[in-house]
Amino acid sequence: MTMEIKETDIKVEFYRASGPGGQHRNTTDSAVRIRHLPTGIVVQAAENRSQWQNRELAMSRLQQALIKRERKTKKRIATKTPKKAKERRLSEKKIVSRRKKERVVRDD
Repeated sequence: MTMEIKETDIKVEFYRASGPGGQHRNTTDSAVRIRHLPTGIVVQAAENRSQWQNRELAMSRLQQALIKRERKTKKRIATKTPKKAKERRLSEKKIVSRRKKERVVRDD
């Protein structure tokens, strides 16, 4: 499922990636940050040494984010507690209550 993204809706920025990589990584602006202007979603990629590969990766991340945003979440349907479970819970409470009553020291 792919989503069409217009070039006018995005702003692409290139910057220097941080981390290990030595001289090559320190001299090239290979990291890519893409902002989707209508929604405000920002994605970035800095895994590869290639700016082109990072741009492709960031575009795919943007598509995934937009698809996730469009997805409708189903409303949760509250389920009833089964009658037997209620009865079991009440009977356990009665047993604990009886135990506590028997523990009390009476002054007669």
